[in-house]
Amino acid sequence: MNKPVAVSKAKSTGISYSFEGKNIKTEQIVRGEVVAKDEAEARAKLNRRQIRVIQISKVKKQRQKKISPADITVFTRQLSTMMKSGLPMMQAFDIAAKGHSNPAMTQMLMQIRSDVEQGTSLADSFAKHPKYFDRFYCNLVRAGETGGVLEAILDKLAVYKEKTQGIKKKVKSALTYPVVVVVVAIALVIVMMMFVLPSFGKVYEGMGVPLPGLTQFMMNISNFFVHFGVFIIIALIAGVIGLIKWYQNSDDLKKRFDYMLLKMPIFGQIVRKATIARWARTTATLFAAGVPLVEVLDSVAGAAGNIRYEEATQEIRAKVNQGISLTSAMQATELFPNMVMQMASIGEESGSLDDMLNKSAEFYEEDVDTAVSQLSSLMEPIIMVVLGLIVGVILVAMYLPLFNIGNAVG
Repeated sequence: MNKPVAVSKAKSTGISYSFEGKNIKTEQIVRGEVVAKDEAEARAKLNRRQIRVIQISKVKKQRQKKISPADITVFTRQLSTMMKSGLPMMQAFDIAAKGHSNPAMTQMLMQIRSDVEQGTSLADSFAKHPKYFDRFYCNLVRAGETGGVLEAILDKLAVYKEKTQGIKKKVKSALTYPVVVVVVAIALVIVMMMFVLPSFGKVYEGMGVPLPGLTQFMMNISNFFVHFGVFIIIALIAGVIGLIKWYQNSDDLKKRFDYMLLKMPIFGQIVRKATIARWARTTATLFAAGVPLVEVLDSVAGAAGNIRYEEATQEIRAKVNQGISLTSAMQATELFPNMVMQMASIGEESGSLDDMLNKSAEFYEEDVDTAVSQLSSLMEPIIMVVLGLIVGVILVAMYLPLFNIGNAVG
């Protein structure tokens, strides 16, 4: 029985048609996609490729999602596993692309496959998509291709992506939780001020009783929100959107934010440790692949994840290029803990720099994991107490006149 052969989709404009047919020369069953302006043109294209069509139909358009870092991480692991199992690269790309649930990812992988098939190196094919495959990724793949150890390099790259992705998720969750709770608290207060307190105000106004100072203060705030609440909400939303856009387009603001983030109490330490773990693992992964240290540091600077550490890495690179040891250059930045520098020093002296830096990365990854768990456990009761106090003060202010009336009647 003839095995089906996959035919890759050509990059073109028009309608996509999926087909099943038989190769006239080899008598093999072929399946795939072809792009044409209509079915007649699709059949003609297949006929020119000596494929006799058995069935053909339009491909339903799927809504494309953005390609996420998690998609790239999963693909890297899939490619590494399949190539280590002995599958040819082209077949591995076919399986990874056509098995993906995101059409955008499928399309990009098929474009990369097509480039490689036409003679472009895998690293250069990845480099055509810098949004998803950064300089570090491409340099590592290039080192694997040059040294003939692509399978081993892809495995190291998959481990690196999984570790860094995991630590980024932990840091993001540590920073996101309090922000979400603060937003919910603000929304709750605005709702109470605009809709709940005015109802109480009408009741007390009808009763004609003097209001206690705390209640009157809350009612004044409520009246302000009733008259200007819509403008406040619009201003808050516009301010947040404007700040995000400003951050995305301003290198100076990104730099200030990254500097400030490292100085924040509690959160700053978590971000610092996560950045050091990423820095150490990136350096170790590239160095183990046989990339010269100066080139390693150039790639690490771009993958540091924090502008302060990116600048420091460029300073280290310049000093290493002048013949200064890596440990001395790291020490001059005053950004790396003593343990990391000692491990780097041992690694330089013993010729096992990659092993020592990997151990440092593992230590700080575990440290970040512990710190995030402790922070989450600590933040929950604190946030609940703060929310309880805010809501409690509002409720007491609202019910205080009723208590006073009860006392006067008694």
